[in-house]
Amino acid sequence: MILPEASRLYAAIDGTWPAAATIQAGPWTLREGRGGGQRVSAATARGEWREDDLSAAEKAMRMMKQAPLFMVRPEDRALDAVLAARGYEVKDPVTIWLCPVAQLTDKRIPPVTAFAIWEPLAIMREIWEAGGIGEARLRVMARAKGPKTGLFGRVSDRPAGAGFCAIHDRIALVHALEIAEPHRGKGLGKWMMRCAAHWAADNGADWIGALCTDANVGANALYRALRMRDAGGYHYRVLPEESDET
Repeated sequence: MILPEASRLYAAIDGTWPAAATIQAGPWTLREGRGGGQRVSAATARGEWREDDLSAAEKAMRMMKQAPLFMVRPEDRALDAVLAARGYEVKDPVTIWLCPVAQLTDKRIPPVTAFAIWEPLAIMREIWEAGGIGEARLRVMARAKGPKTGLFGRVSDRPAGAGFCAIHDRIALVHALEIAEPHRGKGLGKWMMRCAAHWAADNGADWIGALCTDANVGANALYRALRMRDAGGYHYRVLPEESDET
């Protein structure tokens, strides 16, 4: 199957992991993250821009009490070069992994291994919290408007994993997939992705994907093992003296 076009993928990212507020300002889309992470805080270009426009975007982000942060996609080569010249450093290159939903629904999930649950259980929140996924990111999940679910995984009858999946324009994206450290390497990630795919199929999705920083070796290995395809990606640019962990 032909992969969805890039604009549709990026719309699905915004739709399934939404910013607290989105502002269309000249040639930029500005996002207010409120502590929910880089993806919901980064500005993106949406038209022709000049360097003066770049300064205006920086000022606007500072007024939102956010460090200037830009998401740079493959089509943003000119922006990437100008940001580099202004001292912005590359941060967290990300790969978008994608495959048809049917590719992950060919196996039945073993009993009491993975479940689609919404609202998240208290133990899921504990697993996320231990993995650095706190209340601000839970508020991102709550903001998603389309079909959505939590993912709960168990190993040897013990709580072991938590994740989130939402659908936008028939694309299901898995976010915040966290396997508790004592249970990593036991195959639970694959079953949780398959659980997400079964739920996505039941809710009208054609595609399922996940976003993964290139530094996350284990997660990238998981998506390769599931034969998901590299559908593109992006990286961030940030001024080192203003970098934060938004």
